[in-house]
Amino acid sequence: MIFGPTPLEEAKGAILAHSLRLTGKVLKKGTVLDDAAVTALKDAGKREVITARLEAGDVPEDEAAERLAVALTAPYIARSRAATGRVNLFAETAGLLVIDAKRIDAVNAVDESLTVATLPNHTVVSAKEMLATIKVIPFAVPGRVLSVAEAVARAAAAPPLAIHPFRPLKVGLVLTELPGIKESVMEGAVEATSARVEALHGTMLPVERVRHEEGSVSEALSRLKRAGAEILLIAGASAVVDRRDVGPAAIVRAGGAVTHFGMPVDPGNLLCLGEIAGIPALVLPGCARSPKLNGFDWVLQRLFAGLKVKRTDITAMGVGGLLKEIEVRPLPREQAPRTPPATLAPRRARTVAAIVLAAGRSRRMAPLNKLLVADQQGVPMVARVVDNALASHARPIIVVTGHERDRVEEALSGRPVLFAHAEHYAEGLSASLKAGLAALPEDAEGFLVCLGDMPLVAGPMLDRLIAAFDPEEGRAIVMPTFRGKQGNPMLWSREFLPEMASITGDVGARHLVGTHADRMVEVEMADDAVLRDFDTTDALKGLPRNG
Repeated sequence: MIFGPTPLEEAKGAILAHSLRLTGKVLKKGTVLDDAAVTALKDAGKREVITARLEAGDVPEDEAAERLAVALTAPYIARSRAATGRVNLFAETAGLLVIDAKRIDAVNAVDESLTVATLPNHTVVSAKEMLATIKVIPFAVPGRVLSVAEAVARAAAAPPLAIHPFRPLKVGLVLTELPGIKESVMEGAVEATSARVEALHGTMLPVERVRHEEGSVSEALSRLKRAGAEILLIAGASAVVDRRDVGPAAIVRAGGAVTHFGMPVDPGNLLCLGEIAGIPALVLPGCARSPKLNGFDWVLQRLFAGLKVKRTDITAMGVGGLLKEIEVRPLPREQAPRTPPATLAPRRARTVAAIVLAAGRSRRMAPLNKLLVADQQGVPMVARVVDNALASHARPIIVVTGHERDRVEEALSGRPVLFAHAEHYAEGLSASLKAGLAALPEDAEGFLVCLGDMPLVAGPMLDRLIAAFDPEEGRAIVMPTFRGKQGNPMLWSREFLPEMASITGDVGARHLVGTHADRMVEVEMADDAVLRDFDTTDALKGLPRNG
Protein backbone atom coordinates (compact mmCIF):
# COMPACT_ATOMS: atom_id res chain seq x y z
CA MET A 1 0.00 0.00 0.00
CA ILE A 2 1.26 3.46 -0.94
CA PHE A 3 0.44 6.11 1.64
CA GLY A 4 1.03 9.84 1.53
CA PRO A 5 0.34 13.00 -0.46
CA THR A 6 -1.22 12.26 -3.84
CA PRO A 7 -1.66 14.75 -6.70
CA LEU A 8 -5.35 15.09 -7.61
CA GLU A 9 -4.54 13.93 -11.13
CA GLU A 10 -3.60 10.55 -9.63
CA ALA A 11 -6.15 10.43 -6.80
CA LYS A 12 -9.08 8.73 -8.53
CA GLY A 13 -9.63 5.32 -6.93
CA ALA A 14 -7.42 6.13 -3.94
CA ILE A 15 -8.70 6.00 -0.35
CA LEU A 16 -9.00 9.30 1.51
CA ALA A 17 -6.87 9.12 4.66
CA HIS A 18 -8.51 11.95 6.63
CA SER A 19 -11.94 13.58 6.59
CA LEU A 20 -12.07 16.85 4.72
CA ARG A 21 -14.70 19.54 5.14
CA LEU A 22 -15.48 21.33 1.88
CA THR A 23 -18.06 24.00 1.15
CA GLY A 24 -21.42 22.29 1.58
CA LYS A 25 -19.88 18.86 1.66
CA VAL A 26 -17.78 16.55 3.82
CA LEU A 27 -15.55 13.84 2.38
CA LYS A 28 -15.14 11.24 5.10
CA LYS A 29 -12.05 9.28 5.96
CA GLY A 30 -12.07 6.02 4.02
CA THR A 31 -13.93 7.42 1.02
CA VAL A 32 -12.82 5.93 -2.29
CA LEU A 33 -12.31 9.01 -4.41
CA ASP A 34 -14.36 9.06 -7.61
CA ASP A 35 -14.60 11.69 -10.35
CA ALA A 36 -17.11 13.76 -8.40
CA ALA A 37 -14.95 13.75 -5.28
CA VAL A 38 -11.84 14.71 -7.19
CA THR A 39 -13.74 17.54 -8.89
CA ALA A 40 -15.01 18.79 -5.51
CA LEU A 41 -11.44 18.81 -4.21
CA LYS A 42 -10.23 20.76 -7.23
CA ASP A 43 -13.07 23.26 -6.83
CA ALA A 44 -12.01 23.70 -3.20
CA GLY A 45 -8.53 24.69 -4.35
CA LYS A 46 -6.80 21.44 -3.39
CA ARG A 47 -3.82 20.29 -5.43
CA GLU A 48 -3.07 17.13 -3.54
CA VAL A 49 -4.62 15.01 -0.83
CA ILE A 50 -3.38 12.41 1.66
CA THR A 51 -4.48 8.97 0.45
CA ALA A 52 -3.81 5.27 0.60
CA ARG A 53 -3.40 3.48 -2.74
CA LEU A 54 -3.60 -0.29 -2.91
CA GLU A 55 -0.86 -2.26 -4.59
CA ALA A 56 -1.02 -5.70 -6.20
CA GLY A 57 -1.81 -8.33 -3.60
CA ASP A 58 -3.18 -5.90 -1.00
CA VAL A 59 -6.40 -6.93 0.71
CA PRO A 60 -8.81 -4.06 1.59
CA GLU A 61 -9.41 -3.55 5.32
CA ASP A 62 -12.98 -4.88 5.46
CA GLU A 63 -12.15 -8.00 3.46
CA ALA A 64 -9.08 -8.60 5.61
CA ALA A 65 -11.05 -8.21 8.84
CA GLU A 66 -13.73 -10.58 7.55
CA ARG A 67 -11.20 -13.24 6.55
CA LEU A 68 -9.44 -13.16 9.90
CA ALA A 69 -12.80 -13.25 11.69
CA VAL A 70 -13.78 -16.37 9.73
CA ALA A 71 -10.53 -18.03 10.82
CA LEU A 72 -11.37 -17.25 14.46
CA THR A 73 -15.07 -18.13 14.37
CA ALA A 74 -16.24 -21.35 16.02
CA PRO A 75 -19.59 -22.93 16.97
CA TYR A 76 -21.78 -20.68 19.11
CA ILE A 77 -19.85 -17.61 17.94
CA ALA A 78 -21.36 -15.14 15.47
CA ARG A 79 -19.65 -12.26 13.71
CA SER A 80 -20.78 -8.82 12.61
CA ARG A 81 -20.40 -7.44 9.14
CA ALA A 82 -17.08 -5.79 8.47
CA ALA A 83 -17.05 -2.01 8.68
CA THR A 84 -14.10 0.41 8.84
CA GLY A 85 -11.77 -2.59 9.07
CA ARG A 86 -13.52 -4.06 12.10
CA VAL A 87 -15.48 -7.24 12.79
CA ASN A 88 -16.91 -8.05 16.21
CA LEU A 89 -17.49 -11.58 17.50
CA PHE A 90 -20.55 -12.33 19.64
CA ALA A 91 -21.76 -15.24 21.76
CA GLU A 92 -24.83 -17.02 20.42
CA THR A 93 -25.57 -18.65 23.77
CA ALA A 94 -24.77 -18.27 27.44
CA GLY A 95 -21.63 -20.10 28.47
CA LEU A 96 -17.98 -19.92 29.37
CA LEU A 97 -15.51 -18.32 26.97
CA VAL A 98 -12.33 -20.38 26.70
CA ILE A 99 -9.39 -18.84 24.88
CA ASP A 100 -6.13 -20.25 23.56
CA ALA A 101 -4.20 -17.19 24.74
CA LYS A 102 -0.92 -18.24 23.15
CA ARG A 103 -2.56 -18.53 19.73
CA ILE A 104 -4.27 -15.13 20.02
CA ASP A 105 -0.91 -13.67 21.04
CA ALA A 106 0.67 -15.33 18.01
CA VAL A 107 -1.94 -13.82 15.69
CA ASN A 108 -1.30 -10.38 17.15
CA ALA A 109 2.45 -10.89 16.69
CA VAL A 110 2.18 -11.61 12.95
CA ASP A 111 2.06 -7.96 11.91
CA GLU A 112 1.15 -4.59 13.40
CA SER A 113 -1.63 -4.21 10.82
CA LEU A 114 -3.77 -6.95 12.39
CA THR A 115 -5.16 -6.92 15.92
CA VAL A 116 -7.46 -9.18 17.94
CA ALA A 117 -8.78 -8.07 21.34
CA THR A 118 -10.79 -10.47 23.51
CA LEU A 119 -12.47 -10.72 26.87
CA PRO A 120 -10.38 -12.43 29.59
CA ASN A 121 -10.07 -16.21 29.42
CA HIS A 122 -12.79 -18.16 31.24
CA THR A 123 -15.23 -15.26 31.22
CA VAL A 124 -18.91 -16.01 31.76
CA VAL A 125 -20.83 -14.58 28.80
CA SER A 126 -24.47 -14.21 27.91
CA ALA A 127 -26.12 -14.57 24.51
CA LYS A 128 -25.35 -11.64 22.17
CA GLU A 129 -22.47 -10.45 24.34
CA MET A 130 -19.38 -9.27 22.46
CA LEU A 131 -16.42 -11.61 22.90
CA ALA A 132 -13.75 -10.13 20.69
CA THR A 133 -13.06 -7.48 18.10
CA ILE A 134 -10.83 -7.83 15.05
CA LYS A 135 -9.45 -4.51 13.83
CA VAL A 136 -7.32 -3.96 10.74
CA ILE A 137 -5.23 -0.86 11.42
CA PRO A 138 -4.36 0.39 7.89
CA PHE A 139 -6.67 0.61 4.89
CA ALA A 140 -5.25 -2.61 3.44
CA VAL A 141 -3.06 -5.55 4.41
CA PRO A 142 -0.57 -7.39 2.21
CA GLY A 143 -2.13 -10.69 1.19
CA ARG A 144 0.87 -12.73 2.35
CA VAL A 145 0.61 -11.20 5.85
CA LEU A 146 -3.09 -12.00 6.08
CA SER A 147 -2.47 -15.58 4.94
CA VAL A 148 0.06 -16.09 7.72
CA ALA A 149 -2.36 -14.75 10.32
CA GLU A 150 -5.12 -17.04 9.05
CA ALA A 151 -2.77 -20.01 9.23
CA VAL A 152 -1.78 -19.19 12.80
CA ALA A 153 -5.44 -18.87 13.81
CA ARG A 154 -6.12 -22.33 12.36
CA ALA A 155 -2.91 -23.91 13.62
CA ALA A 156 -4.64 -26.39 15.96
CA ALA A 157 -7.70 -28.62 15.81
CA ALA A 158 -9.42 -26.70 18.59
CA PRO A 159 -10.49 -23.14 17.78
CA PRO A 160 -8.63 -20.28 19.52
CA LEU A 161 -11.96 -18.96 20.85
CA ALA A 162 -14.66 -21.33 22.09
CA ILE A 163 -17.97 -20.97 23.87
CA HIS A 164 -18.82 -23.86 26.17
CA PRO A 165 -22.58 -23.59 26.76
CA PHE A 166 -23.87 -24.03 30.28
CA ARG A 167 -25.65 -27.31 30.88
CA PRO A 168 -28.86 -27.60 32.96
CA LEU A 169 -27.22 -29.68 35.70
CA LYS A 170 -28.84 -30.94 38.89
CA VAL A 171 -26.94 -29.93 42.01
CA GLY A 172 -27.12 -31.60 45.40
CA LEU A 173 -26.16 -29.66 48.52
CA VAL A 174 -25.33 -31.20 51.90
CA LEU A 175 -25.60 -28.66 54.71
CA THR A 176 -23.93 -29.72 57.94
CA GLU A 177 -25.11 -28.48 61.33
CA LEU A 178 -23.51 -27.92 64.71
CA PRO A 179 -25.16 -26.84 67.95
CA GLY A 180 -25.25 -23.06 68.32
CA ILE A 181 -25.06 -22.26 64.58
CA LYS A 182 -27.57 -19.52 63.74
CA GLU A 183 -30.36 -20.43 61.34
CA SER A 184 -29.63 -17.28 59.33
CA VAL A 185 -26.16 -18.64 58.56
CA MET A 186 -27.67 -21.89 57.25
CA GLU A 187 -30.23 -20.01 55.17
CA GLY A 188 -27.53 -17.77 53.74
CA ALA A 189 -25.55 -20.76 52.51
CA VAL A 190 -28.60 -22.22 50.76
CA GLU A 191 -29.66 -18.90 49.23
CA ALA A 192 -26.22 -17.98 47.89
CA THR A 193 -25.67 -21.47 46.45
CA SER A 194 -29.11 -21.55 44.84
CA ALA A 195 -28.52 -18.15 43.25
CA ARG A 196 -25.22 -19.32 41.76
CA VAL A 197 -26.69 -22.55 40.40
CA GLU A 198 -29.77 -20.91 38.91
CA ALA A 199 -27.67 -18.20 37.26
CA LEU A 200 -25.80 -21.00 35.44
CA HIS A 201 -29.10 -22.60 34.31
CA GLY A 202 -28.94 -25.39 36.88
CA THR A 203 -31.48 -26.67 39.42
CA MET A 204 -31.12 -27.53 43.09
CA LEU A 205 -32.25 -30.86 44.51
CA PRO A 206 -33.83 -30.74 47.97
CA VAL A 207 -31.12 -29.75 50.43
CA GLU A 208 -29.83 -32.44 52.83
CA ARG A 209 -29.34 -31.02 56.34
CA VAL A 210 -27.35 -33.40 58.53
CA ARG A 211 -25.07 -33.42 61.59
CA HIS A 212 -21.49 -32.30 61.06
CA GLU A 213 -20.24 -35.89 61.13
CA GLU A 214 -18.40 -37.92 58.51
CA GLY A 215 -20.94 -40.76 58.43
CA SER A 216 -23.98 -38.50 58.18
CA VAL A 217 -22.45 -36.44 55.40
CA SER A 218 -21.39 -39.58 53.50
CA GLU A 219 -24.92 -41.00 53.64
CA ALA A 220 -26.39 -37.68 52.47
CA LEU A 221 -24.01 -37.62 49.50
CA SER A 222 -25.12 -41.13 48.54
CA ARG A 223 -28.79 -40.13 48.74
CA LEU A 224 -28.22 -37.10 46.51
CA LYS A 225 -26.26 -39.23 44.05
CA ARG A 226 -29.17 -41.66 43.81
CA ALA A 227 -31.53 -38.69 43.31
CA GLY A 228 -29.64 -37.74 40.14
CA ALA A 229 -27.19 -35.12 41.35
CA GLU A 230 -24.62 -34.22 38.70
CA ILE A 231 -22.61 -32.00 41.05
CA LEU A 232 -22.29 -32.63 44.81
CA LEU A 233 -21.59 -29.79 47.23
CA ILE A 234 -20.88 -29.79 50.96
CA ALA A 235 -21.32 -26.59 52.95
CA GLY A 236 -19.88 -27.27 56.36
CA ALA A 237 -20.97 -25.69 59.61
CA SER A 238 -17.25 -25.46 60.31
CA ALA A 239 -14.63 -24.58 57.70
CA VAL A 240 -12.55 -27.48 56.38
CA VAL A 241 -8.92 -27.23 57.48
CA ASP A 242 -7.41 -30.55 56.36
CA ARG A 243 -7.89 -33.34 53.83
CA ARG A 244 -8.93 -35.59 56.73
CA ASP A 245 -11.60 -33.19 57.98
CA VAL A 246 -15.31 -34.11 57.98
CA GLY A 247 -16.19 -32.99 54.43
CA PRO A 248 -13.26 -34.51 52.54
CA ALA A 249 -13.41 -37.68 54.66
CA ALA A 250 -17.12 -38.05 53.83
CA ILE A 251 -16.33 -37.91 50.11
CA VAL A 252 -13.81 -40.74 50.51
CA ARG A 253 -16.22 -42.74 52.70
CA ALA A 254 -18.91 -42.40 49.99
CA GLY A 255 -16.55 -44.13 47.54
CA GLY A 256 -14.91 -41.05 46.12
CA ALA A 257 -11.52 -39.38 46.21
CA VAL A 258 -10.13 -35.97 47.06
CA THR A 259 -8.09 -34.64 44.14
CA HIS A 260 -6.99 -31.30 45.58
CA PHE A 261 -7.37 -29.26 48.75
CA GLY A 262 -6.89 -25.51 48.77
CA MET A 263 -6.67 -22.98 45.96
CA PRO A 264 -4.58 -19.85 45.27
CA VAL A 265 -7.70 -17.67 45.19
CA ASP A 266 -8.69 -15.35 48.02
CA PRO A 267 -11.47 -15.51 49.08
CA GLY A 268 -11.82 -19.20 48.38
CA ASN A 269 -8.56 -20.66 49.76
CA LEU A 270 -10.26 -23.52 51.61
CA LEU A 271 -12.08 -25.14 48.71
CA CYS A 272 -11.70 -28.93 48.48
CA LEU A 273 -12.07 -30.65 45.10
CA GLY A 274 -13.03 -34.31 44.77
CA GLU A 275 -15.25 -36.74 42.88
CA ILE A 276 -17.51 -39.71 43.53
CA ALA A 277 -17.95 -42.14 40.63
CA GLY A 278 -17.17 -39.42 38.13
CA ILE A 279 -19.46 -36.86 39.77
CA PRO A 280 -17.66 -33.68 40.92
CA ALA A 281 -17.83 -33.30 44.72
CA LEU A 282 -16.72 -30.10 46.41
CA VAL A 283 -16.40 -28.96 50.00
CA LEU A 284 -17.15 -25.26 49.89
CA PRO A 285 -15.09 -22.55 51.57
CA GLY A 286 -16.91 -20.47 54.15
CA CYS A 287 -16.97 -17.47 51.79
CA ALA A 288 -19.38 -19.36 49.51
CA ARG A 289 -22.17 -18.35 51.91
CA SER A 290 -21.82 -14.83 50.50
CA PRO A 291 -22.96 -13.71 47.04
CA LYS A 292 -19.58 -12.00 46.56
CA LEU A 293 -17.12 -13.34 44.02
CA ASN A 294 -14.87 -16.12 45.31
CA GLY A 295 -12.88 -19.09 44.03
CA PHE A 296 -15.89 -21.42 44.19
CA ASP A 297 -17.52 -19.35 41.41
CA TRP A 298 -14.63 -20.04 39.06
CA VAL A 299 -14.80 -23.79 39.64
CA LEU A 300 -18.60 -23.99 39.40
CA GLN A 301 -18.65 -22.06 36.12
CA ARG A 302 -16.24 -24.53 34.52
CA LEU A 303 -18.19 -27.53 35.74
CA PHE A 304 -21.45 -26.18 34.30
CA ALA A 305 -19.63 -25.51 31.03
CA GLY A 306 -18.70 -29.19 30.81
CA LEU A 307 -15.01 -28.70 31.57
CA LYS A 308 -13.27 -31.19 33.82
CA VAL A 309 -11.54 -29.32 36.64
CA LYS A 310 -8.18 -30.85 37.56
CA ARG A 311 -5.56 -30.07 40.18
CA THR A 312 -3.49 -28.20 37.60
CA ASP A 313 -6.49 -26.02 36.74
CA ILE A 314 -6.84 -25.02 40.38
CA THR A 315 -3.15 -24.27 40.86
CA ALA A 316 -3.14 -22.10 37.71
CA MET A 317 -5.72 -19.70 39.16
CA GLY A 318 -3.28 -17.73 41.28
CA VAL A 319 -2.56 -14.95 38.78
CA GLY A 320 -5.64 -12.77 39.10
CA GLY A 321 -6.81 -14.79 42.08
CA LEU A 322 -6.62 -11.96 44.60
CA LEU A 323 -10.30 -11.05 44.71
CA LYS A 324 -10.62 -9.75 48.24
CA GLU A 325 -10.42 -6.06 47.36
CA ILE A 326 -12.61 -6.26 44.25
CA GLU A 327 -15.74 -4.14 44.57
CA VAL A 328 -18.62 -6.55 44.12
CA ARG A 329 -22.23 -5.95 44.85
CA PRO A 330 -22.79 -6.20 48.63
CA LEU A 331 -26.39 -7.30 49.12
CA PRO A 332 -28.61 -7.75 52.12
CA ARG A 333 -29.00 -11.49 52.49
CA GLU A 334 -32.71 -11.37 51.76
CA GLN A 335 -31.94 -9.97 48.31
CA ALA A 336 -29.26 -12.49 47.38
CA PRO A 337 -31.57 -15.18 45.91
CA ARG A 338 -33.09 -12.68 43.50
CA THR A 339 -29.75 -11.48 42.15
CA PRO A 340 -27.07 -13.82 40.78
CA PRO A 341 -23.49 -13.37 41.97
CA ALA A 342 -21.69 -10.45 40.40
CA THR A 343 -19.39 -12.51 38.19
CA LEU A 344 -22.27 -14.51 36.73
CA ALA A 345 -23.94 -11.45 35.27
CA PRO A 346 -22.70 -10.09 31.94
CA ARG A 347 -20.66 -6.93 32.08
CA ARG A 348 -22.67 -3.80 31.50
CA ALA A 349 -22.53 -2.91 27.83
CA ARG A 350 -22.87 0.69 26.66
CA THR A 351 -26.16 2.04 27.97
CA VAL A 352 -28.28 3.11 25.03
CA ALA A 353 -31.85 4.29 25.50
CA ALA A 354 -34.56 4.48 22.85
CA ILE A 355 -36.85 7.49 22.42
CA VAL A 356 -40.02 6.69 20.46
CA LEU A 357 -41.61 9.84 19.07
CA ALA A 358 -45.39 9.35 19.24
CA ALA A 359 -46.69 12.88 19.82
CA GLY A 360 -47.58 14.02 16.29
CA ARG A 361 -51.01 15.01 15.01
CA SER A 362 -50.95 12.86 11.84
CA ARG A 363 -52.13 15.74 9.70
CA ARG A 364 -51.90 13.72 6.47
CA MET A 365 -54.29 11.11 7.84
CA ALA A 366 -56.64 13.34 9.83
CA PRO A 367 -59.06 12.65 11.42
CA LEU A 368 -57.27 9.30 11.97
CA ASN A 369 -54.24 9.06 14.24
CA LYS A 370 -51.93 6.89 12.16
CA LEU A 371 -50.06 5.67 15.23
CA LEU A 372 -53.24 4.06 16.54
CA VAL A 373 -54.28 2.41 13.27
CA ALA A 374 -54.04 -1.36 13.75
CA ASP A 375 -52.25 -3.68 11.38
CA GLN A 376 -53.69 -6.91 10.01
CA GLN A 377 -53.14 -8.57 13.38
CA GLY A 378 -54.88 -5.83 15.33
CA VAL A 379 -51.66 -4.29 16.70
CA PRO A 380 -51.55 -0.47 16.62
CA MET A 381 -48.60 0.88 14.67
CA VAL A 382 -47.08 2.61 17.70
CA ALA A 383 -47.28 -0.67 19.64
CA ARG A 384 -45.38 -2.48 16.93
CA VAL A 385 -42.66 0.20 16.99
CA VAL A 386 -42.39 -0.06 20.78
CA ASP A 387 -42.34 -3.88 20.67
CA ASN A 388 -39.44 -3.71 18.22
CA ALA A 389 -37.57 -1.40 20.57
CA LEU A 390 -38.25 -3.72 23.51
CA ALA A 391 -36.83 -6.61 21.46
CA SER A 392 -33.50 -4.76 21.25
CA HIS A 393 -30.82 -4.12 23.87
CA ALA A 394 -31.91 -0.50 24.24
CA ARG A 395 -33.13 0.46 27.71
CA PRO A 396 -35.11 2.28 28.86
CA ILE A 397 -37.72 2.78 26.16
CA ILE A 398 -39.10 6.31 26.44
CA VAL A 399 -42.34 7.04 24.56
CA VAL A 400 -43.03 10.72 23.90
CA THR A 401 -46.76 11.49 23.85
CA GLY A 402 -48.66 14.59 22.77
CA HIS A 403 -51.67 14.36 20.48
CA GLU A 404 -54.25 11.92 21.93
CA ARG A 405 -51.95 11.17 24.83
CA ASP A 406 -54.43 8.97 26.70
CA ARG A 407 -55.18 6.80 23.68
CA VAL A 408 -51.48 6.29 22.92
CA GLU A 409 -50.74 5.32 26.52
CA GLU A 410 -53.72 2.95 26.49
CA ALA A 411 -52.44 1.30 23.28
CA LEU A 412 -49.14 0.60 25.07
CA SER A 413 -50.70 -0.57 28.33
CA GLY A 414 -48.73 -3.29 30.07
CA ARG A 415 -45.49 -2.64 28.22
CA PRO A 416 -42.40 -1.75 30.31
CA VAL A 417 -41.88 1.75 28.93
CA LEU A 418 -41.53 5.26 30.32
CA PHE A 419 -43.80 8.05 29.10
CA ALA A 420 -42.70 11.64 28.55
CA HIS A 421 -45.43 14.09 27.58
CA ALA A 422 -44.56 16.92 25.17
CA GLU A 423 -46.76 19.78 26.35
CA HIS A 424 -45.92 21.87 23.28
CA TYR A 425 -46.10 19.07 20.71
CA ALA A 426 -48.09 21.32 18.35
CA GLU A 427 -44.94 23.39 17.83
CA GLY A 428 -43.37 20.57 15.87
CA LEU A 429 -40.90 17.71 16.00
CA SER A 430 -38.31 19.60 18.04
CA ALA A 431 -40.69 19.88 21.02
CA SER A 432 -41.24 16.11 21.02
CA LEU A 433 -37.52 15.45 20.76
CA LYS A 434 -36.74 17.76 23.68
CA ALA A 435 -39.36 16.05 25.87
CA GLY A 436 -37.73 12.69 25.18
CA LEU A 437 -34.24 14.01 25.83
CA ALA A 438 -35.35 15.48 29.16
CA ALA A 439 -36.46 12.01 30.25
CA LEU A 440 -33.13 10.32 29.50
CA PRO A 441 -31.46 8.74 32.54
CA GLU A 442 -28.12 10.25 33.49
CA ASP A 443 -26.25 7.01 32.79
CA ALA A 444 -27.43 6.77 29.17
CA GLU A 445 -24.34 7.06 26.97
CA GLY A 446 -26.41 7.22 23.81
CA PHE A 447 -29.97 7.19 22.56
CA LEU A 448 -31.88 6.00 19.52
CA VAL A 449 -34.48 8.38 18.13
CA CYS A 450 -37.21 6.10 16.77
CA LEU A 451 -40.12 7.41 14.73
CA GLY A 452 -43.54 6.12 15.68
CA ASP A 453 -44.51 5.56 12.03
CA MET A 454 -41.63 3.22 11.13
CA PRO A 455 -42.92 -0.19 12.34
CA LEU A 456 -40.68 -2.35 10.16
CA VAL A 457 -37.40 -1.52 11.95
CA ALA A 458 -36.95 -4.70 13.97
CA GLY A 459 -35.00 -5.26 17.18
CA PRO A 460 -31.95 -6.85 15.47
CA MET A 461 -31.62 -3.75 13.27
CA LEU A 462 -31.53 -1.54 16.35
CA ASP A 463 -28.93 -3.86 17.88
CA ARG A 464 -26.73 -3.46 14.78
CA LEU A 465 -26.76 0.29 15.34
CA ILE A 466 -25.96 -0.17 19.04
CA ALA A 467 -23.07 -2.51 18.19
CA ALA A 468 -21.56 0.13 15.91
CA PHE A 469 -21.83 2.88 18.54
CA ASP A 470 -18.43 3.83 19.95
CA PRO A 471 -17.89 7.56 20.63
CA GLU A 472 -14.25 6.98 21.64
CA GLU A 473 -13.52 5.67 18.15
CA GLY A 474 -15.37 8.47 16.40
CA ARG A 475 -18.67 6.61 15.99
CA ALA A 476 -20.76 9.00 18.09
CA ILE A 477 -23.58 9.21 15.52
CA VAL A 478 -24.80 5.99 13.91
CA MET A 479 -27.01 6.24 10.82
CA PRO A 480 -28.66 3.28 9.07
CA THR A 481 -28.55 3.12 5.29
CA PHE A 482 -30.01 0.93 2.58
CA ARG A 483 -28.24 0.90 -0.78
CA GLY A 484 -26.54 4.13 0.22
CA LYS A 485 -29.73 6.00 1.17
CA GLN A 486 -29.77 7.34 4.70
CA GLY A 487 -32.63 6.31 6.94
CA ASN A 488 -33.93 6.14 10.50
CA PRO A 489 -33.64 5.65 13.43
CA MET A 490 -30.39 7.39 14.26
CA LEU A 491 -28.30 6.76 17.35
CA TRP A 492 -26.69 9.75 19.07
CA SER A 493 -24.13 10.13 21.82
CA ARG A 494 -25.25 12.24 24.75
CA GLU A 495 -22.45 14.69 23.87
CA PHE A 496 -24.93 16.23 21.40
CA LEU A 497 -27.60 17.01 23.99
CA PRO A 498 -26.65 20.71 24.35
CA GLU A 499 -26.94 21.30 20.60
CA MET A 500 -30.23 19.41 20.38
CA ALA A 501 -31.65 21.53 23.19
CA SER A 502 -31.39 24.59 20.94
CA ILE A 503 -33.38 23.12 18.03
CA THR A 504 -36.74 24.77 17.33
CA GLY A 505 -39.62 24.27 14.94
CA ASP A 506 -40.78 21.19 13.09
CA VAL A 507 -37.32 19.70 12.58
CA GLY A 508 -35.27 17.01 14.26
CA ALA A 509 -31.55 16.71 14.79
CA ARG A 510 -30.51 15.24 11.45
CA HIS A 511 -29.03 18.54 10.26
CA LEU A 512 -26.37 18.23 12.99
CA VAL A 513 -24.76 15.46 10.95
CA GLY A 514 -23.39 18.04 8.54
CA THR A 515 -21.54 19.72 11.38
CA HIS A 516 -20.26 16.47 12.86
CA ALA A 517 -19.73 14.27 9.80
CA ASP A 518 -16.39 13.14 11.15
CA ARG A 519 -18.23 11.68 14.19
CA MET A 520 -20.76 9.73 12.11
CA VAL A 521 -20.72 6.17 10.81
CA GLU A 522 -23.17 4.59 8.42
CA VAL A 523 -24.44 1.04 8.95
CA GLU A 524 -25.81 -0.65 5.84
CA MET A 525 -28.99 -2.68 6.40
CA ALA A 526 -30.21 -5.76 4.56
CA ASP A 527 -33.61 -4.29 3.62
CA ASP A 528 -35.38 -0.96 3.23
CA ALA A 529 -37.20 -0.94 6.58
CA VAL A 530 -35.08 2.02 7.68
CA LEU A 531 -36.45 4.06 4.75
CA ARG A 532 -40.13 3.20 5.05
CA ASP A 533 -42.55 5.28 7.05
CA PHE A 534 -46.34 4.96 6.93
CA ASP A 535 -48.08 8.31 6.99
CA THR A 536 -50.95 7.89 4.54
CA THR A 537 -53.91 5.53 4.31
CA ASP A 538 -52.53 4.01 1.10
CA ALA A 539 -49.18 3.36 2.75
CA LEU A 540 -50.85 1.63 5.68
CA LYS A 541 -52.55 -0.77 3.31
CA GLY A 542 -49.12 -2.03 2.33
CA LEU A 543 -48.01 -2.60 5.91
CA PRO A 544 -46.80 -6.25 6.08
CA ARG A 545 -48.19 -8.64 8.63
CA ASN A 546 -46.26 -8.58 11.88
CA GLY A 547 -44.25 -11.62 12.63
